[in-house]
Amino acid sequence: MAVVSHDGKRVLLGRQKRWPPHWYSTLAGFCEPAESVEEAVRREVWEESGVLLGRVVIHSTQPWPYPANLMIGAIGQALPDGEKIHLEHDPELEDAKWVEIDEIEEALRVGTSGLGEAAGSEYKEGGLRLPPATAIANQLLRAVVGGFLDADE
Repeated sequence: MAVVSHDGKRVLLGRQKRWPPHWYSTLAGFCEPAESVEEAVRREVWEESGVLLGRVVIHSTQPWPYPANLMIGAIGQALPDGEKIHLEHDPELEDAKWVEIDEIEEALRVGTSGLGEAAGSEYKEGGLRLPPATAIANQLLRAVVGGFLDADE
């Protein structure tokens, strides 16, 4: 789930405790029985980050090998009064933060790799790290940077 600020200028990223330093990604969760994808996205984003979403758009899907599920990529937009981060609902994330679009663009250019792999040669230590192009999180971030969810629509 890629979460865009209400004005479309920032993206919410989260970090798990077990990840290497400076490594962040989009949020993720599971659908409950009788819950729509859009409802699940809103619920999971609130549980993990405290952020409240309005619009949710399904972007893409990707097979998930274990336990043989389908991953559904969605992009949501935060409500103007719902952007405050609260991590106390669910201990899954170590940190969550809003990141400017230009920092996301730079990280997509030089700071992507698999966990435990080195970033690109232009990466500067301490910069934002993001998942590789094979991850649906990367595809969602590229879509957001490319204007998939225009804040003015």
